[in-house]
Amino acid sequence: MQGGPRNPYLADSSYAMAHGRCDQQDNVPWRGPEGPTEVLGPDDIQYAWLGPGHFGGLISSPYPDGRRVVWSNGRQNIVKLDYDTLEVLADHELVGGEGRTPVAELETCIAGLDEKDGRDAIEHAIDLSMRFMTGLDGIYALVDCDNTLFVGRKDHAVAYVEADPTDPASEIRERDRWHKPDHIDGFFVGINMTFDGRIVMSTDHGWIVVLARDLSEYTAHQVAGGAEHAAAYCAMREQERGNTGYGWMRTSICVDADNGIYVSSNDHHHKLRWTGERISDDAADGAWTVPYRNGGGLGSGTTPSLMGFGPAEDKFVVIGDGDDVVNITLLWREDIPDDWEQLPDAPHRRIAGIGPANMGDPDLAEIKTEQSITVSGYGAMTVNNEPATIPDGFPAQGARMLSFMLGHKPEYTPHGMHKYVWDPATRELRQAWVNLDISSPNSVPFVAEESGLVYTCGVRDGRWTIEAADWETGQSRFHHVLGGSRFNTLGAGVTVDDDGRLLFGSMFGKTRILREPGRR
Repeated sequence: MQGGPRNPYLADSSYAMAHGRCDQQDNVPWRGPEGPTEVLGPDDIQYAWLGPGHFGGLISSPYPDGRRVVWSNGRQNIVKLDYDTLEVLADHELVGGEGRTPVAELETCIAGLDEKDGRDAIEHAIDLSMRFMTGLDGIYALVDCDNTLFVGRKDHAVAYVEADPTDPASEIRERDRWHKPDHIDGFFVGINMTFDGRIVMSTDHGWIVVLARDLSEYTAHQVAGGAEHAAAYCAMREQERGNTGYGWMRTSICVDADNGIYVSSNDHHHKLRWTGERISDDAADGAWTVPYRNGGGLGSGTTPSLMGFGPAEDKFVVIGDGDDVVNITLLWREDIPDDWEQLPDAPHRRIAGIGPANMGDPDLAEIKTEQSITVSGYGAMTVNNEPATIPDGFPAQGARMLSFMLGHKPEYTPHGMHKYVWDPATRELRQAWVNLDISSPNSVPFVAEESGLVYTCGVRDGRWTIEAADWETGQSRFHHVLGGSRFNTLGAGVTVDDDGRLLFGSMFGKTRILREPGRR
C-alpha cells in the first residue's frame, strides 16, 4: 500500500507538521534504527534543554547549502535547532509571555519527579502540571515550503520567519498575526494545510477556518451541531475539569489531496471540502457528517488519520471513538459501497469497522486514549494510557496525569499496545495482535515502514525507554534504556527523522537517539 501524498506547500521533510503529513498517519516509508537492546549513555544521546511544552520538532526543507533546522514551539519561546547537532541556533521569546524558566530550575523539577515517591510525588506532579501544562496553546503547528512556522494560539494565528532565509542560524522574527473575528467562537486547536497552500485551523467550538498563508484573507464555517451545542458543552466541561482541554472539538485535523477536511466533534465525525473558494458541507461536494459511538460522553480524543490512497485501495478515516472502552473506528471516507450493510453495533452505515482496544481483555471496564491512532498500510494501533492503579480518593478526572507525569512509577505504569488490520478481501476489521509487555504511558507511536517497526517511549524498571515492536507481529524487537524523566514524552510522539534516527520532544526539551538504520 502507498502512503499519503506529500503536500508541496509544506516543508520537504519527514516531519513538517504534527503527526508528520496531512494524512496524520505517524509513519515514514524508510528505515529506522533496528537495535540492539542497549543501556544508552551520554555519548549515545543528544539532548537540548528548551523550556516547557516543546513537544513537537518540525523539520525544515534543506537550505541552499543542504543544511536543515528543527523548529520547536513551546510555552515560553520558539527555537530553531541545528538538525545535525540539536544546538540552539535561535531563541525567540514569545511576545506577552511569562518569561523563560532557568534550566537549573527545570532540572530541579525533573529531579522531583524521579526522586519523590508516594503522595510527595503526586503533589509535585500536580504542581508541575498546573504550572506548565494548564492553559497550553499552540501545541499543533506546521512549517511550510518557505520555512515559515505557523502556530495557532487561542484567538489568533502567528507566522514566524527568519531574518535571513538563507542562513539557518539567523534570528526568528514574528512576521504577522491574524486575530479571529468575534463571530468565530472558541479557542484554536488544530492546524493543517490544504493542497492548494492554505492554512486550515479549527476551534473547540466547531469552527473551521481556511486562511491564506500571507494571512490576508480567510473563510470560516461552523460544522453541523456547533451552533446548537458547542458553547454549552465547552462551558460545562470547563466547569467540571477546570480547564479547556475537553472542548466540543478538541483534536486536530487531517486533509486529503482533494482538500477533504476531516475533524471530530463531541459525538460526530465531519468531512468538509475546501473548493478553492469556500468550505463546503454539501454532499454534492463529497461532504458528510455522521455519528460515532460515544458511550463515555467525552467524544474522540484522537486526531483523525487517513488510511488507503491507491486507486484500488479501500479508503477510510480512522479515529478512536468515545466509548468507555475506546474503539479503533474506520469510516468510509468517500462513497459507501452499494452492497455495504450497516454493522450491528454501529450508529451509521458509513462506519466500516469497530475494533475495541481492550488490550485483549473483553471484560475491561474502561480504557481511553488521547494519542492519535498510528496508521501504516491497512494497520491501525493504539496504546494503553490508563494508570495501573489510582490512589484512594484521587479524582477520576485527574487519573490520566498519573500516566503522563508519573508513568515511570511502577504503581502507575500502564502496559499494552493493540493493533487492528483491515482485510480488503473479507471487508472486515480484525484484531492483528496485542502486546501486554510493552509500556507506552503517553507517547504517540511512529512506524518506520521499511524496517517494519513501530517505536514509542516506554518504561522499564522505573526508567524511561525507547521501545521498538514488530509492526506485523507485535513482538518486542529491542529497547533502549534512556534514564530519568527528562526523556518522558508527556504526550508527544517519537518520530523518525530524514536520516532514520529517532527524534522526540518532552516536557522541557528535545532528544535524539544517535543510532542510524542498519546498526544491529
